[in-house]
Order: sequence, then C-alpha cells, then structure tokens
Amino acid sequence: MSPPELPYVAFAAAFLVLITLPWHWRARNVATLAMVAWLFVINVIYGVDAVIWHQSILVKAVVWCDITSRIIIGAGIALPAACMCISVHLAQVASASHIQNSRADKRRRQIIELLLCFGLPMLWMGLHYIVQGHRFDIIEDYGCRPNTYISIPAILLIWVPPLIFSLVTVIYSGMALMYFLRHRMTFARLLENSNSGLTTSRYLRLMAMAFTEIVITVVSSSLTLWFTSLSLRPWTNFTDVHWNFSRIDTYPTVFLPDMILNYYYATWYIIPFSSLIFFAFFAFGQEAISETRACFMWIRKHVFGCFPRSGRLGLPLKDISGFSSKQSPRQFVSLPSAP
Repeated sequence: MSPPELPYVAFAAAFLVLITLPWHWRARNVATLAMVAWLFVINVIYGVDAVIWHQSILVKAVVWCDITSRIIIGAGIALPAACMCISVHLAQVASASHIQNSRADKRRRQIIELLLCFGLPMLWMGLHYIVQGHRFDIIEDYGCRPNTYISIPAILLIWVPPLIFSLVTVIYSGMALMYFLRHRMTFARLLENSNSGLTTSRYLRLMAMAFTEIVITVVSSSLTLWFTSLSLRPWTNFTDVHWNFSRIDTYPTVFLPDMILNYYYATWYIIPFSSLIFFAFFAFGQEAISETRACFMWIRKHVFGCFPRSGRLGLPLKDISGFSSKQSPRQFVSLPSAP
C-alpha cells in the first residue's frame, strides 16, 4: 500500500526548518544556516518526488532527477560536516584557553565552514560519478534516487566519510561537555569573555542538537552499510561499472520485498525527523515563541487581512540563534527546564 502521508510530512518539515531561518540569518553562523538550507532543500525534493511518482514509475522529469539525485548525495556529507563545525566551535569557545574572537578570526571560521558545508559536498557530488552505476533510479512513491554501484570503493567513498565526521563531532561534543562541567560555576562569564555571543542556554541547545543529529546520522549510515553489504559486488574496472550508464532503472513497489520497502520507508523519514529535531531545539524557548507568534500575526494581518484587537503584531523579535553577530551584554543564565 502506498504511504499517502509522504508529501505532507516532507513539506511540513521543510516549513518548520524554514521558520528558524531568520534567527540563524541574523547570527550569520554558516554551519547552522547550512543545516537549514540542506534540510529545507532535501525535504522539498522528497515532497515533490512523492507527488510526481505517487503510485507511478514513469520516466519523466529526467533533468529534475539528474539535479536532485546529486543534491541528495551532497546532503549526505554536508549535514555531518555542519554538525562537526558546530561542535568544534563550541569546544573552542568553552575552552579556558580560548582567545577572544576577532573579526578576522570570525571571517576565517566562516570561510572554513563554507568550504566544509558547501564546497566539500559539491566535490563529493562529482566524486560520486566514480561509483555511479547508471543515471539514476525511480522508486514508486519515493521518486528518483541516486544510483551507486555497491562495492568496496563505494563504501569507502560514500558511506565512510560521514561516519568519520560523526566520530569527530562526538569527540568535540564530549570536549565541549567536559569544559562546561569543569567551568559550570563561571560558565556564563566565560562565554561572555569569549566574545562569541553565546549564552549558557544557547550553548547547551546547540551542543545537544549537534549530538542528536549525529546520532541520527550514525544510525542511518550504519543501517545503510548493513543493507548495502547484502548486495556487495566486486569492483572490476571503471568501464564495466559504467556500462550502459544512461539507463534509468524503475522499481514498482509491488515487486519489492517487504524488507526493502521497510528500509526505504525508514530511511526516507530520516531527513524529516532530523528537521523536526532541528526545529525543536530552537523553537520552544521563550524568545522563539515570541518571534513565531509575531510571524503568524504578520501573516494574519498582511495575507488574510485580519487585524488583532490589540493593534500590535506580537511581541518584540529577539535573536534566539545559537550564535550572535554581536557580543551579548553580560548575563548569567540558569539552565533551561526544556530546550
């Protein structure tokens, strides 16, 4: 039976991620902006594919598939890289030996994060051609997906790098937590002196978000490695792997075993679930609630023509992103009861 909820889930997840964009845009933090961009784009791709290929395996929108299959490959390394950038920065900020951020230091960090979150995925998209068996696949209800010739080179090139980034993220997240516990009595002052614009609650939310997203990445990558190992093929030569490269394989769900269908269904939900986690860590603080209320009141007034009785559009907007473009005033923040 075709899962009818897929497009609704995908578009809802894309909307939730997009809600957080103004907060992170004001902070000018490349890593969190990269997560917003990649999660939003992949959710939109999933939603469009679920609409176009609902109960269908017709070969159509081939240019769309050529582009989106590459983007899906890029997201596989971009999201772990963004989490790694966040955890590395948090560990550096919390270190007692951390030197205050100058404008040049911040610009240098932004360039490195741009290269890791966008430049590296583009390079990875190109390298995927080495282990790409044919143009792409079309799976009924799920749409077009990148094809990979499952072999030892494919494992080393496609699935091992995200696990390496995940391992680095876990290490730096552990270091960040260690620094927090070591300096917890004076942590707010330490963050202020670091000139990072972080508060204790924002620091903890970012650390928890990065670690949670990496756990999801490790679980999904491990599941994919196990699943692909069941059909591992020998690598002969480049010509054999790319023989009849222009073909497009189609897979009706009626002919797919239940195990494969369950695998596609479970892995499809990884991106929407990651989007929900990302939204949750930034959407339920008091400042976030105030800004979300103001956003909906603006839509209510300017889109639907409904004016609030109070004559105001909502509460003042505040920066709730994990990073700030300006240094925050001195403040001592207690731990939040919920992220």
